Amino acid sequence: MKKITASVVQASSVGGDTAATVAKTVKLIAECAHKGAQLAVFPEAFIGGYPKGANFDIRIGMRTPEGRDEFAAYFNSAIDVPGPETATIGEAAREAKLFVTIGVIERAGGTLYCTVLFFGPDGSLLGKHRKLMPTAAERLCWGFGDGSTLTSVDTPWGKMGAVICWENYMPLLRMAMYDKGISLYCAPTADDRDSWASTMQHIALEGRCFVLSACQYLTGADFPASMKNRISDDPDHVLMRGGSVIISPLGEILAGPDFSGETILTATLDLDDVVRGKFDFDVAGHYARADVFKLQVDERPQLPVSTTSA
Repeated sequence: MKKITASVVQASSVGGDTAATVAKTVKLIAECAHKGAQLAVFPEAFIGGYPKGANFDIRIGMRTPEGRDEFAAYFNSAIDVPGPETATIGEAAREAKLFVTIGVIERAGGTLYCTVLFFGPDGSLLGKHRKLMPTAAERLCWGFGDGSTLTSVDTPWGKMGAVICWENYMPLLRMAMYDKGISLYCAPTADDRDSWASTMQHIALEGRCFVLSACQYLTGADFPASMKNRISDDPDHVLMRGGSVIISPLGEILAGPDFSGETILTATLDLDDVVRGKFDFDVAGHYARADVFKLQVDERPQLPVSTTSA
């Protein structure tokens, strides 16, 4: 049997302080290793921050100097990929000898992306996935990814990939990931509703894969001072209450959901359960009907400028 100990990290960013958040990440990676984990999954936008409650002072047809200043501060909290912060996280993964999947706010040109990074136990940056469809007001501050980062990475226990937050409600995206043979389906999120666990159970059953979903536990005290929060300015107010969870390929909840505060959830995964599950249901294999349904996926980078030189 192929077994792995996996952790999902439920914690908050350090509001507006990327260096402190990276230092916290390094500490949490070491804690996961101390628990015996070989894989750690962190929440959406952990490095750079999920700005829950911000609106950058936008109205339809109008922007303000104050909102532009808020965005500039958020932009400066984002990271380059690769860059110094990814090197530090990679070194922490190497020291802990584990795979790390972590949500970051990636800075590229003048655009920010909600991105997930994959690190190997040798410290290498294995790849990334940019969120294809920012949800609702997230489009005020994040760009759109493309099919070139529908990434899966190899692990000793099978393929691993990530689908971010409400991307998990896009059936065609899920099917594209199932077709890659994902055994370890990471779902970094900012969705802390009671219904999220049932969504993750559905995906585990549908994809016959282990689902590892990590959400932040975020209070007003963790929110950047450089932004106005439209939900509450009370430092004790819980802006995001967690709900992280680990689920087996047959929909059994192995850990969580937890709403108590910052924590690390850990479970032992028997990867043979993926095969056992596909005995009677393989959504991209024997249960598919290619004579009736076909999905076409474009994984080419969608570049706004293409340059040909001599």
